[in-house]
Amino acid sequence: MKLLTLDIGTGTQDIYLFNSRVSPENGFKLVLPAPTMIVRRRIQQATRQKRAVLLTGRIMGGGPCAWAAEDHAKAGLPIYATPSAARTLNDDLTAVQAAGIQVVSEDEALRLPASVLRIPLTDLDLPLLERTLSGFGLSLSEIDGLAAAVFDHGNAPPEVSDRQFRFDYLARQVQRSRRLSTFAFPAQQIPADMTRLQAVAEAAQGFDGPVFLMDTAPAAVMGALYDPQAAKTNRQMVVNLGNFHTIAFQISAEKIEGLFEHHTGLLDRASLENYLTALAAGTLTHAQVFDDHGHGALLTHHIPFDLAAPDVQLTVTGPRRSMLAGSPLRPHFAVPFGDMMIAGCFGLLGALADHVPNWREEILTALSSTQSAPPWESD
Repeated sequence: MKLLTLDIGTGTQDIYLFNSRVSPENGFKLVLPAPTMIVRRRIQQATRQKRAVLLTGRIMGGGPCAWAAEDHAKAGLPIYATPSAARTLNDDLTAVQAAGIQVVSEDEALRLPASVLRIPLTDLDLPLLERTLSGFGLSLSEIDGLAAAVFDHGNAPPEVSDRQFRFDYLARQVQRSRRLSTFAFPAQQIPADMTRLQAVAEAAQGFDGPVFLMDTAPAAVMGALYDPQAAKTNRQMVVNLGNFHTIAFQISAEKIEGLFEHHTGLLDRASLENYLTALAAGTLTHAQVFDDHGHGALLTHHIPFDLAAPDVQLTVTGPRRSMLAGSPLRPHFAVPFGDMMIAGCFGLLGALADHVPNWREEILTALSSTQSAPPWESD
């Protein structure tokens, strides 16, 4: 069995080709610039060239590409966006217009001069992925399934905070199942409000096989649990320190007992330690996090414990994990199968094992094996 997993973040997109006949350490992998970083560079180049830009395609991860688009407009240069692409910048198209970006219909976009640089937006570019793989003698046609993870705030109504909307979604999923795989969906079952997940599912329609989508943060946490030290710990706190967002789960026997989510840029080591300690103690409230401009907190089936106790582990993953370096909470930096950068990909595999009964045994056997064939014996 071969499964292609993609963890699409803000800084990088991390790609791992799982082969059930190959030891996890021998799986082929790529760590490449995230789509938003690629679009950002293209817009910035157009800004330097003083060239008009048209954003087409579909909603994708914003951040860097959105800031570049706003900077282009601030430079007094024309920038247009079709409605679906414009929602990458803001779900409220009037706010997009207010930032100096002209929202145009698909027909109007077709009539723009050829001199306007057209930049397509998408988190998942199957043709580009196929070309990339083909350069290494690989092909999408040999892949049995595809799983991708992205962070999705969801399409909040105008009167609802996107932070609250995002956390309400997290809470609903935990109420349905306390396993981390509750945040993964077959492409056909993605909640309607999760527009970025929906867009990736649409982009994957050319793939001939099952497609699953998952939230990046729980995927990274789930992948961190494959770290040898984390795997043998029954109760622990697992935190993913992402470039934009930080999420922490208190977990016992693979079940969620509590969580909080915040913005990484608003935290320092001291405030993060305070949040983690309060979550472990069961004293953290949703209002504390939300009023600090985070997303929120949730305690469910919570049993307090002392995060500083010698028999308790704080497991850490994510590209900003150095924030906890030297912490008195004794963080363990997870390295699942020797590579922290693709923890989210391993989490996607774990979620697939939960969601697809026919794949479960083969995935879990491969992930628990150190005796699989080397790559040259895998075909």
